[in-house]
Amino acid sequence: MKIKRISMIVSVIMVLTMLLAACAPAATPAPAAPAAPAAPAAQASTTDYSKVGPELADAFAGKYKGKIVNMAGPFTDQDTVKFNQSVKDFQDKTGITILYAGSKEFEASIRIQVDGGNPPDIVDFPQPGLLASFVAGGKVLDAGKIVNAAWLKQNYKQSWLDMAQMKDPKNGMITAGIWARANGKDLVWYPKAAFDKAGYKVPTTWDELMALSNKIVSDGDTPWCIGIESGAATGWAATDWIEALMLRTTTPENYDKWVAGTLKFDSPEVRKAISYMQPIWFNDKMVYGGTKSIASTAFGDAPKPMFNNPPKCWLHKQGNFITSFFPSDMVAGKDYDFFYLPPIDPSLGKPFEVAGDIYAAFNDRPEVRAALQYFTMGESLKTWIEANGAIAPQNDASLDWYQDPTLKKIASIMKDATVVRFDASDLMPGAVGAGTFWKGMTSWVSSGGTNLDDTLKMIDASWPKK
Repeated sequence: MKIKRISMIVSVIMVLTMLLAACAPAATPAPAAPAAPAAPAAQASTTDYSKVGPELADAFAGKYKGKIVNMAGPFTDQDTVKFNQSVKDFQDKTGITILYAGSKEFEASIRIQVDGGNPPDIVDFPQPGLLASFVAGGKVLDAGKIVNAAWLKQNYKQSWLDMAQMKDPKNGMITAGIWARANGKDLVWYPKAAFDKAGYKVPTTWDELMALSNKIVSDGDTPWCIGIESGAATGWAATDWIEALMLRTTTPENYDKWVAGTLKFDSPEVRKAISYMQPIWFNDKMVYGGTKSIASTAFGDAPKPMFNNPPKCWLHKQGNFITSFFPSDMVAGKDYDFFYLPPIDPSLGKPFEVAGDIYAAFNDRPEVRAALQYFTMGESLKTWIEANGAIAPQNDASLDWYQDPTLKKIASIMKDATVVRFDASDLMPGAVGAGTFWKGMTSWVSSGGTNLDDTLKMIDASWPKK
């Protein structure tokens, strides 16, 4: 899956020292003792954990001390270190130990565990589609019955809650998990120093974006840096464009139908989204190297010509992980910056495509409930955010926690989004989302856009029959 692969790529991000906040031990009572030593305990009591769930309140009261919660997921290497540090405060204060087992072969290993009847207590899914398959098998607990409903509504944008709804064979639609980390995708990167010097302005509408692109062409340069080569996964970068344009040209409900296969690829809605992509991708003046170079240019190499002097191209649409591929001496906010991919239809607001991790519970014990409840709180990510390793989907995560201005800006865009939707190809059946959709887009681009009809029909025909 695309998210898993990108997660591995992004593991090169630098590790910073994390600042951990822990309660100081209570002072020995004495009549003449100053008031200061008692302050930490008073501070800890100000958080009403019962609003999240009764088990979380009991956990912080020490009722589950010595208990163990087993987790599994894709975090390895430095991501595992960051996760462990992010839960240290919870472990210190509750006495519950969270054991996270990460694997680069996560998808295969979790199937073996669940199908063998020995699932971890909580599983971290970077692919909601994989989680949905376990929900369809009746294996997953309803998080909506573990975490207080009022708290979920208070601490998450409705879009996040909508994306967690999956169908259980006995109970119908359930809240399959809680969102714990997020990444932003609808971003356009540019070489800030050169961009400002040229007098270009950041666009806020699609018309302004196209006007900027045409202005760069009239200035004798090429506006867009585009590449979709990624080995066996070639084409996924093209699917991201279509997903972003779907959110900007049709309703979230139609986007969801498209993900579910009830809205065909060969439909007016999908064709309309593609029509906004074509003037850029199939105009040699718009793309560095011309249309013919797109399929053979590695996605990680595509933005690098932006940093030539002068730039060979000026605009690159990609998620926040792409900065790992920028030259190491480039400074965010000085040498490069980004802007939100502008909306097209004002009536659709400001949609934002995301990727991220959803945590699901497989075993029902009080300490498992407490841990899942805790993960719905922004404080569960605080140290990870401070270490520049995460963006929080929770409403109570403060923007002040972000030390990296780039991540802070993305978090702000995410908070301000009117609609949030997950990467469509990661939600579709694997044969489509990581198969014919990728391959079809590669074929379409390689043909110079001439075989769109055949491509859309091919993808529709590949959809698994129920």
